[in-house]
Amino acid sequence: MLNDHDWQSRTRLLVGDKGIEKLSNAHVLVVGLGGVGAFAAEVLARAGIGKLTIVDSDVYNASNRNRQTAALISTEGKYKTDVVEQRLKDINADISVNKRTIYLKDDNITNLLSESRYTYVLDAIDSLSPKIFLIYHALQLNLNIISSMGSGGKFDPQQIRITDIAESFECRLAFILRKKLHRLGVYSGFKVVFSTEKVDKSLVLPIEGVPNKKSVVGTISYMPPIFGAFAASEIIRDILK
Repeated sequence: MLNDHDWQSRTRLLVGDKGIEKLSNAHVLVVGLGGVGAFAAEVLARAGIGKLTIVDSDVYNASNRNRQTAALISTEGKYKTDVVEQRLKDINADISVNKRTIYLKDDNITNLLSESRYTYVLDAIDSLSPKIFLIYHALQLNLNIISSMGSGGKFDPQQIRITDIAESFECRLAFILRKKLHRLGVYSGFKVVFSTEKVDKSLVLPIEGVPNKKSVVGTISYMPPIFGAFAASEIIRDILK
């Protein structure tokens, strides 16, 4: 008989006690708490991941509310790490959350990756330079990593895929990422969440004065969270193998 007072009863029914133990013993690093990363962190917490390290330097603003799960009128101006930490602990009181409210640069990325032997790393960074550096150094440390490509400018969730970076296509971010990583000797070896849907270039707005970002792309409410759910599902299923 199911125990409705056990918040993990439905998960336990699906994965068994051994699965619950595997998830509880896992430590996942989530880098970037935007529309993809924050939703992924919540999916991981609801699945019973025992420890999460969450990283972001931003505060919530009004433009986040169309797609970011913890972006509310009441959370505007608050650090994403603070808001997401509280949300995760409201889901699982026993979860261990290590929050890092920092802007990632080369030196602190290497420090971050060396702090723990993470079970998995989830890259949800939307800036190219730190994204490349994180992926490269995670691979050098033989860490399992999955990276989210661009969800902006996309409408069709049925075109979302998970594959090795070498097999990705029709994604501008993935193309640039492959090109940059090739120069570092990386051609494959990690998974990406991407979409095969073509982007209407008229939806891309050039911007200036923002570090590591040259443009902003239109987004719809459901696409970034679905990217996050895809990434989290891959992590969960790998842990349960």
